Amino acid sequence: MPKSPTIDSPKLDSPELYVNRELSSLEFNWRVLALAQNPEIPLLARFRFLTIVSSNLDEFFEVRVASLHELIARELEPGAPDAMNAKTLASAISNNAHRLIEAQYNTLNNTLLPAIEQEGVRLLKRSEWTTIQREWVEEHFLNQVLPVLSPVGLDPAHPFPPVINKSLNFILSLSGKDAFGRESGIAILQVPRCLPRIIALPSKLSENNQSFVMISSVIHANVHHIFPGMTINGCYQFRVTRNSDMWVDEDEIENLMVAIKGELHGRNYGAAVRLEVADNCPDHITDFLLRKQGLTQQELYQVNGPVNLHRLGELVSLSNRSDLDYPKFYPGLPEDLERGTRFFEQLQKSDILLHHPYQSFEPVVWFLQDAATDPNVLAIKMTLYRVGADSPIVHALIAAAKANKDVTAIVELRARFDEAANIRLATRLVEAGAKVAYGVVNHKCHAKLMLIVRREGPSLKRYIHVGTGNYHIRNAKLYTDYSLISSDPLLGEDIHHLFMQLTGLGTPPDFNAVLHAPFTLQQQLIQLIDNEREAALTGKPASIIAKINALTEAKVIQALYKASMAGVQIRLIIRGICSLRPQKP
Repeated sequence: MPKSPTIDSPKLDSPELYVNRELSSLEFNWRVLALAQNPEIPLLARFRFLTIVSSNLDEFFEVRVASLHELIARELEPGAPDAMNAKTLASAISNNAHRLIEAQYNTLNNTLLPAIEQEGVRLLKRSEWTTIQREWVEEHFLNQVLPVLSPVGLDPAHPFPPVINKSLNFILSLSGKDAFGRESGIAILQVPRCLPRIIALPSKLSENNQSFVMISSVIHANVHHIFPGMTINGCYQFRVTRNSDMWVDEDEIENLMVAIKGELHGRNYGAAVRLEVADNCPDHITDFLLRKQGLTQQELYQVNGPVNLHRLGELVSLSNRSDLDYPKFYPGLPEDLERGTRFFEQLQKSDILLHHPYQSFEPVVWFLQDAATDPNVLAIKMTLYRVGADSPIVHALIAAAKANKDVTAIVELRARFDEAANIRLATRLVEAGAKVAYGVVNHKCHAKLMLIVRREGPSLKRYIHVGTGNYHIRNAKLYTDYSLISSDPLLGEDIHHLFMQLTGLGTPPDFNAVLHAPFTLQQQLIQLIDNEREAALTGKPASIIAKINALTEAKVIQALYKASMAGVQIRLIIRGICSLRPQKP
């Protein structure tokens, strides 16, 4: 029989037992990069994984690193279980991120671009252009690019401009005098986001290949048209990543939507946290940019290629080479479930459990659409975190509201980087006659729930959908999630009380089966872990399998450590951040 922990057991709050969450996040991106490096994965899919690393890192710097900078500025510490102080952590992040980004560009330049060129898809550098290609690019620049550019020559009347978060920019070193006799020597060119980042050359210029050029190369090759009469001594890409984590004091505001809407514009101009520049940029130029952004060498990333690899994802769709990508996948449906299913009758027989993306998300949409048009449905309540533009989910809710059904939507305005879309969504729903609430002050509504109330004879019956993903149709094709559609009366009662809690006031009764944060979820998870520990200590079979996005909560980690010490067999399937150290004796 396993023995209980003795006095010699490790202290479960010892910092060495915990992985720092920020460094764990970077390790996750190393795993994504490994997919881009894997030759067994289709080539365009590898490109996609490479760009995912960039988009992940953007958000990491915009939110996590930005928060760390604020702690350092205020001389505060993170207070995480790993006990790493803020300055040490910032240095460790910088070292790891520099290595990751260097490996990313090496993968692009030495593996992916040569491999895709062998398949007849070329991303041409300026040095590779033929004379006729150069002439076409120049004409394209003059007609399609130059009219929307607005360069800024720096002088007392034209100070260094505010550079938009994550935008493509050029800094130019010039000599000579302009028409006004000015001779500043430095100009900034911000590239509008309306310009495509990758441009396809006409097939007749592509020499039996598909050939593309980047907007950065197009501009670089033609900067003399932007500054006529001046000598261009140097032209270098750069990109600034800024603090994008919005904060509003919810205790001091009257209208959360108005407050967040007012903060959205400022997201583009927060404090700088990272500077990316072309690796051929001379030291005096990078030093100048660092000073202007208030950054140090630790926040400087010099790259061998375009400063925003995320936009290389456009090459995947523009190349139109499905043979170089994953085969198209068609999700299945459970037996006897198809369009035309009478859901309310089906649910009288059994619940419907769906495993996305292997099984289609369409039944969830059909279920809501049927409810929106069913004359016996009286009310629909739903939480909306991420939905997507032109969503059939939204169309169904609007149709239901216009059909005089009682529609209530809990729209989470603080779904990071979807705030603007969710404000537009809330406005559309209100205009259609739906009731819209924004959750609970100082909490984020992360639940994915639908409740439908239907009159059946003299009674009202509840139907529910509970999901681990969100109601975004595209995301449902990308992430593994579960959907449960049910008429279980106890679950229906729980979800009813949960919606009452989200929109109203008061304390709901004890729930029958649903666990919800911040009230019962964590304590019950720990109790379930402890149950396995007690079983192991008494010689009974004991095991835990958990599939989660991230594991950072110290109390849960300590419960798992205790269970493992007691002999519980534990298997954790964690997508991203993990602060628990596995295989620790």
